[in-house]
Amino acid sequence: MASNPNYCDITPEIEALAKIAEQNSCIDSGDYVKYDVKRGLRDLNGNGVLAGLTEISEIVAKKLVDGRELPCEGKLYYRGIDVEQLVGSALAEGRFAFEEAAYLLLLGKLPNTAELESFKKQLSYYRSLPNNFVRDVILKAPSGDVMNSLARSVLNLASYDDRSDDISLPNVMRQCVQLISLFPMLSVYGYQAWNYKSGSSLYIHAPRPELSAAENILTLLRADSSYSFWEAHVLDICLILHAEHGGGNNSTFTTHVVTSSGTDTYSCMAAALASLKGPRHGGANIKVVQMFEDMKEKVRDWRDEDEVRAYLRALLDRRAFDNAGLIYGMGHAVYSLSDPRATLLRSMVQRLSAEKGRGEEYELYSLVERLGPEVISGERKIYKGVSANVDFYSGFIYHMLGLPLELYTPLFAMARIAGWSAHRIEELINMGKIIRPAYKFVGQRSDYVPIEQR
Repeated sequence: MASNPNYCDITPEIEALAKIAEQNSCIDSGDYVKYDVKRGLRDLNGNGVLAGLTEISEIVAKKLVDGRELPCEGKLYYRGIDVEQLVGSALAEGRFAFEEAAYLLLLGKLPNTAELESFKKQLSYYRSLPNNFVRDVILKAPSGDVMNSLARSVLNLASYDDRSDDISLPNVMRQCVQLISLFPMLSVYGYQAWNYKSGSSLYIHAPRPELSAAENILTLLRADSSYSFWEAHVLDICLILHAEHGGGNNSTFTTHVVTSSGTDTYSCMAAALASLKGPRHGGANIKVVQMFEDMKEKVRDWRDEDEVRAYLRALLDRRAFDNAGLIYGMGHAVYSLSDPRATLLRSMVQRLSAEKGRGEEYELYSLVERLGPEVISGERKIYKGVSANVDFYSGFIYHMLGLPLELYTPLFAMARIAGWSAHRIEELINMGKIIRPAYKFVGQRSDYVPIEQR
């Protein structure tokens, strides 16, 4: 809480200022059509405006048939390699593969055994915070919003880096590898600090150099540092699937925009974190879990399709949950028939739910996944298909792993820092002009009026 009791007050004068700003800042929605503005950098069909080129990842949601673009099952490629193959290899061989995926994204090639071991050693080498950083930064003024805490920690790391502003490729590579390694510590320690301030015990476990990122997350978070192989394996797959998703998503585009200005790595990643924190981007899986908790209370028979369908209609009609008119976890800006990440998570959710004794909840999720598109298409005019997205199942996985809601979006960041790093490096290597789209002025010109005449 703020020490100044007036710090958070919204005075009547401030409310009046907000109303004046609102009155003088409303743009006629018809002007966006008149001037052919691609709002959200997307056209009326939802297609993104081409703003750049990348070799890092590719999202496929359409195929060309007889000269026509038609929806197809979604595909996601990291450096040209199907993410299903990455995940499939990790599952078949029973190994942790987030580090391999991070190497692939950063370097543009699959590592051989020696290269992967060397990369893991580099991650382990940089998995330590500056002296007294936990005490001086993380434990000082902890926040219940772990994303804000994480961003603050990232910016503070610049103060400990004698080469913070050096944007030469070797130095940026060092900083990126360092941040990939440190994000789990910064996030979990930030959560533990807030928990301690709220009256809980304080656990600050040291990471173990021989463990994977997923294993270390569970080690750092849990009081006894215990976990099963399957728990860590599922979390590892989640990290892989969240590591990258094209250059056009909000936080990655932010990375390109900020990098193009020539700023430092810490400022760039703090900006990406600020973007990811938004509920329209990285916070959706929290909403999915909260929506299902509400659904489990309101729906008496979880197997009754008519009752579940009625609840979903109530969601769309703004009569249920948060009255936002959304079925969280359904639909995606790009995918239509399927999100490959959700498809990959589904089978693991089924196994994990059986292991955790939560099979009935899994059946409810499956029912909503089947009925959701039907209800949405019946209630809304949509330009493409609707299917479950990655947030639909990832939140349920985190819930079954006993991870706190406050860490759901930071977990996204712990993975996506690999993709952000790859895109920052790509932007620096191919840097041209600073990214600067245009905004058209549609206001009215007027003469300056002396203050005594107003």
